[in-house]
Amino acid sequence: MLRRLLLPLFGLMVALPVWASPWEKVESPTEEQPQSIGTYNNGCLAGGENLPLQGEGYQVMRSHRGRYYGHPETITFLRDLSKQVHKLELGQLLVGDIAMPRGGRFSSGHASHQTGLDADIWLKLTDKPLSEEELIDVQPLPMVHLKDYKINKDNWGQEQAQLISLAAVDERVARIFVHPVIKGQLCQQEWKDRSWLRKVRPWWGHYYHFHVRLHCPDGDSNCKAQKAPPAGDGCGAELTSWKPKLTPKKEKPKKVAKKAKKKAPVPPDQCLALLRN
Repeated sequence: MLRRLLLPLFGLMVALPVWASPWEKVESPTEEQPQSIGTYNNGCLAGGENLPLQGEGYQVMRSHRGRYYGHPETITFLRDLSKQVHKLELGQLLVGDIAMPRGGRFSSGHASHQTGLDADIWLKLTDKPLSEEELIDVQPLPMVHLKDYKINKDNWGQEQAQLISLAAVDERVARIFVHPVIKGQLCQQEWKDRSWLRKVRPWWGHYYHFHVRLHCPDGDSNCKAQKAPPAGDGCGAELTSWKPKLTPKKEKPKKVAKKAKKKAPVPPDQCLALLRN
């Protein structure tokens, strides 16, 4: 019965206002064995854990949105990374969205971040902890001149490159998403070991932060992994293909009827059950 009631709701989720997602109404994780369920962009999280809002070398931003929950492996990874960054004196980490208390689909902002295995980390490194007021509305620091498709040398530095490499060499990490221009900067540098560059994938939008995605944890049989990234460091033709092609201006085409928005996929049965608890 619940499944029948929820199917229309999930189908409409893309078009409805931000309060539409039932996952955003859930205020606490389930008290059970931690488990990531489904795929990164269609799943949920059982037995999630919250990242303390402040710890050694990091702070959570915009905590009022309640997106600081994750699989315990993600929470441990973030704390481990921040300790490394703090020890190397690279600056203070600013952690963005991880997941909601039971994962699931956001009404806006992300298609992924549903299983507690994704986390956004800003490339803006601060010298000291920010105040509570500052954390509510932190302004991003763009690393890329988007119009010119080139790195912003005023903001990008060795600290940002080292931060991404520290995250990417971790065996728990499956992928890291960055803007193609940032990937290009990493490719240009000389690294003793370049194998981790394979995990760093170009993706639009990630010009002021990077998105870490962890592997499915051992034993989570209901967690669906992605295929491994293509072989190689991804610094050749693959990266070049992302560069915008200059084309002559054309006359504006006649208006075409808008295509209907795709319906959001129905979550796994185990996820629908989490909404009952």
